[in-house]
Amino acid sequence: MKKIKLRYSWGDLNLSRWKIERLKEISSSFNRLGKTPMGRTKRRGVITLFVGDNHIGKIMAAEILASELDLSLHKIDLSQVVSKYIGETEKNLKKLFDAAEEGGAILLFDEADALFGKRSEVKDSHDRYANIEVSYILQRIEAYPGLVILATNTKNSLDSAFLRRIRFTVSFPLPEETKRKSVR
Repeated sequence: MKKIKLRYSWGDLNLSRWKIERLKEISSSFNRLGKTPMGRTKRRGVITLFVGDNHIGKIMAAEILASELDLSLHKIDLSQVVSKYIGETEKNLKKLFDAAEEGGAILLFDEADALFGKRSEVKDSHDRYANIEVSYILQRIEAYPGLVILATNTKNSLDSAFLRRIRFTVSFPLPEETKRKSVR
């Protein structure tokens, strides 16, 4: 888990007004879900999907949401989470989600299709454990009380169970060449 330095504001995004309003709706929805009728704070999680090609603003938008919500943003390094050994990925995910819950962080899963991909037909024990892994991730992400952002290039490769739980989807189109900015 890598903490991302928050550097951007709404004016830095090269998106239509409608898409920026959609992002602001995510922020206000997350804040509304945090209040009970008695005014106490009780957060319920929000799962959001950002879809679009690489380098077109998905991480920038996540940074802006984190700034808006006054929360830290943590990008999940899949190489540190996914393991070829049975049960290790779940242990790594447990540590990650437990630490994030304590700190109230926004979790950003970049290249989410690698971790949240479609479950396969069970042909052997490896397939069975891979499907158990996806089921575990599904449970943890659904129970997480914070904002989870899944960023991907290909929405169709995500497991349908994740897609059903996504509250907001924002697509990031490739801007016209004249409007592209270098943000490195």
